[in-house]
Amino acid sequence: MAHPMYGSGPLRSRNAANSDEIQLRIDPVHGDLDEEIDGLHSRVRLLKGVAQEINSEARFQNDFLHELQMTLAKAQAGVKNNMRRLNKSIIQQGSNHVLHVVLFALFCFFVVYLLSKFSRR
Repeated sequence: MAHPMYGSGPLRSRNAANSDEIQLRIDPVHGDLDEEIDGLHSRVRLLKGVAQEINSEARFQNDFLHELQMTLAKAQAGVKNNMRRLNKSIIQQGSNHVLHVVLFALFCFFVVYLLSKFSRR
C-alpha cells in the first residue's frame, strides 16, 4: 500500500512548507522516463505535421476565396455595365418595349381566363 504522503507511481509529490511549492520526487525504479519522452516527442512531431497540413490547407482555401472574390467583383462590374447599356437603349428607343410587354401579359391573362371559362362548360 502506498504511503499517503507520497502517493503512488513513479512521480510522487510531497507537501512543502510553502503551500505554493510542490516538490517532485522521481522514483528511478518505476521511471521509464526516456521511453515516455521519446513517445511524447514522436507525438509532438506528429502533431507538428498535422498543424503544417492544416496551415497549408488554410492558405490554399484563403487563396481560393480571394480568387473567387475577384471573379465575383468582375462579374458584378459586367452586370452593372450591361444594365447601364440596357437602360440607355430603353431611354433612347422610348418606353414602347415596356408597353408591349404589359400588353402581351394582359393578352395572355385574357386568353387563360377565356380558356378556363369555356373549359368548365
